[in-house]
Amino acid sequence: MMSKSRYDDPEFYSNRELSWILFDKRVLSEARDKNNPLFERLKFLSITASNLDEFFMVRVASLKDMVNADYTKPDIAGMTPTEQLEALNRVTHELVEQQYATYNRAIIPQLSVNGLKVIGRHEDLTIEEAAFVDHYYEENVYPVLTPMAVDSSRPFPLIRNKTLNIGALVKKKEGDGSLEFATVQVPGVLSRIVQIPAAIDRETTVILLEEIIERNIHKLFLNYDIVCSCPFRIMRNADLSIEEDEAEDLLKEIERQLKKRQWGQAIRLEVEDGIDERLLAIIEKELHVANEDIYRIDGPLDLTFLMKMYGLPGFDHLKEKAYAGPQPVADFPAEYDIFDVIRQKDRMLFHPYETFDPVVEFIRQAARDKDVLAIKQTLYRVSGNSPIIAALAQAAENGKQVSVLVELKARFDEENNIVWAKMLEKAGCHVIYGLVGLKTHSKITLVVRREEDGIRRYVHLGTGNYNDATAKLYTDIGLFTCSPSIGEDATAVFNMLSGYSEPLGWNKLSLAPLWLKDRFLFLIGREKENALAGKGGHMIAKINSLCDKDVIEALYEAAAAGVKIELIVRGICCLKTGLPGIGDKISVRSIVGNFLEHSRIFYFENAGKPEYYCASADWMPRNLERRVEIMFPVDQPQLQKKLMTILNMQLRDTVKAHILTKDGTYEKVDKRGKGSFNSQLEFCHMAVEAVRMQKQQVNNRVFIPETHHE
Repeated sequence: MMSKSRYDDPEFYSNRELSWILFDKRVLSEARDKNNPLFERLKFLSITASNLDEFFMVRVASLKDMVNADYTKPDIAGMTPTEQLEALNRVTHELVEQQYATYNRAIIPQLSVNGLKVIGRHEDLTIEEAAFVDHYYEENVYPVLTPMAVDSSRPFPLIRNKTLNIGALVKKKEGDGSLEFATVQVPGVLSRIVQIPAAIDRETTVILLEEIIERNIHKLFLNYDIVCSCPFRIMRNADLSIEEDEAEDLLKEIERQLKKRQWGQAIRLEVEDGIDERLLAIIEKELHVANEDIYRIDGPLDLTFLMKMYGLPGFDHLKEKAYAGPQPVADFPAEYDIFDVIRQKDRMLFHPYETFDPVVEFIRQAARDKDVLAIKQTLYRVSGNSPIIAALAQAAENGKQVSVLVELKARFDEENNIVWAKMLEKAGCHVIYGLVGLKTHSKITLVVRREEDGIRRYVHLGTGNYNDATAKLYTDIGLFTCSPSIGEDATAVFNMLSGYSEPLGWNKLSLAPLWLKDRFLFLIGREKENALAGKGGHMIAKINSLCDKDVIEALYEAAAAGVKIELIVRGICCLKTGLPGIGDKISVRSIVGNFLEHSRIFYFENAGKPEYYCASADWMPRNLERRVEIMFPVDQPQLQKKLMTILNMQLRDTVKAHILTKDGTYEKVDKRGKGSFNSQLEFCHMAVEAVRMQKQQVNNRVFIPETHHE
């Protein structure tokens, strides 16, 4: 019988959902930080809104499903689903209030000072502005609108998820004075930001589309008087419920479920503060929204429009000085043969500082190469016009054996992935839809090539998706290798995915859900044993999320034994710091910058024989137990130094890093005596400098210089 861990008590853990709210607050803190350029603050505020939308559609929706199913099992922090919803109701309302306080008190006044006038209410238009707006409405907006009245013959309309609508109470001009409900959807096909000719030179004036419609709503209901009108927006449950065992065709089942996403249970209603209570009562009743799920907004609904405002011309001086873009890498010179390059030695890329082009070129050259026999790849999220998809299709047309695992269950990319899957099948690719009950989240490509000395396998492994668009925004690591042992493992991975055949043993790769979790627990446990034996112990882990109880327990045990544990966790962190018997042995920092920290990197000191790994997986139950994930070792000393420098620089960050405190909150790093150091900015400088040095032929092999961990 297993002994009970001394860290079983829920008091040693934070709730996952509340920890996520703290993450969105860290993003919001960047919007509130006066040291950031004004338009960057605008962008961060927009990100908090899109983050919160997804959180409601998935996480809050999931908790509501649990409550509806009478599920009462507590989480690792000891909270039942009902208790979690009650706590989230409080903190999400607080977060929304902070968002709009930032918008109204900080962003809008500063935009005005800097020449961007945002007209918040149509009542504030000047005579000249009103004339322009009314003309714009007649010419551009009115023909697109579909007003919908509700009466005995016309039921309450279906309101789509995330759409912005204007509800109104109307009464017939010649009627008995009774009130009727009417609504019109703000069309998503039109720009929500409408620019008005400015009365002042060098000033830009804008108004939101819903204000234009609300100003002219009486023109939609000519036989009625408008008693009141107000924008509203609903969030629906978007968590797909797919019974894979029952689905004869997974593709058709997901297509069917996607349609239902638009009409799922309403879980949040946003209305403008000051809405007429009679109007609110009708919307609340018809949409079956609980009172605690109503958010009264002091400002425009759906702040994601701010990302479009970020793109307005003429305000570059209010943005972060643009990074020159992902830089070319000395390892991949012009007109290179990628197979020659990989044969020489393993190659590593650090996105977005280094270009994603070699990854695309890997597939393109394989598609054209007469000696390439087969290409196998997993795809989780790809861009809208993916060059990788095009290259795979070309490879199949060129007679290569092309096998592609398309993960249809990649949340919110399901529709996109269905389109690509069908296209690849038409091109002659063998498309696999993954394993029943598991998402395939691993990032791996295998190219099989016939060469003079026999068959050679080339492999690319990554921490991020095969997405050329997000590779410019997300930080990720990619490794090219033709190591025979990794090539053998890669073949086994694809055989497992396509034919359900699991090999008897593995060489280098660690896979979830098979034994990746056990591997992590072994590596952490080994540091603990080394510390107990007087050999010291040190580990660094850079991940997106940490909420697996077994892993957290192992970290606590290792720290209590004397292991120094440094964690860089961007988002959710259910681990606590400063616990009795552990003290400062565990530190946690979160970096929220212009690039989204996405790479997973692991360092284990191993009693002076350090080991380095990268992975597609975070330390979450879903990644370790319910997904196909891959962790791969990085063995070459030069590449190990590169990884250690990346970790070192993030641990030195004093600008974008937030530190998890003993009381469970996050604080910006105290800069006293440390100076100002922005790791992401420094990576940009270093990538540009490496290209400059390469051009000067001073050193055409340097990207990140060697440094030693302090």
